[in-house]
Amino acid sequence: MADQPALLAPEVPTRDECAMALLAHLLQVFTGFIAPLVIFCVKQDSRFVRFHALQSLIWQLCYMAIFFGAMILFFVSMFTTIVHSGTAGHHQPPPPGFFIFFPLAWLLGMGGWVANLVLGIVYGIKANRGEWAAYPVIGPWLLRKYRPGAAPQPMS
Repeated sequence: MADQPALLAPEVPTRDECAMALLAHLLQVFTGFIAPLVIFCVKQDSRFVRFHALQSLIWQLCYMAIFFGAMILFFVSMFTTIVHSGTAGHHQPPPPGFFIFFPLAWLLGMGGWVANLVLGIVYGIKANRGEWAAYPVIGPWLLRKYRPGAAPQPMS
């Protein structure tokens, strides 16, 4: 019975684990999904590093899917505009919706990049401190998987 409180105590990550988790978050800004994937595959023995690397990896995959979806939408709208103006037989100015959609797509792209940068820095710092910090949507689901019995931390 004396060993039971020690079993319930959360594991404290080593400095090496904290540094690898920091790298998983920070390098995602520069390499996309590649660095979190490599760190996730290399550090399979550490639940702490796997948790942080998998969060970064899932975020990057979602970010890429949204980015490519927006690119496809943009090119489809461009080609339909070209085809529509080509069938009329004379040159027409671009539709007014183009002047709204293009800046909006650019702002969303830049906003995604800023969100990527902020997530990488903020959660990298938290990981370097040894915190089991969870991304807003992805993290609580992974936290239940990698740290059963841990209550999700409130978003800060």
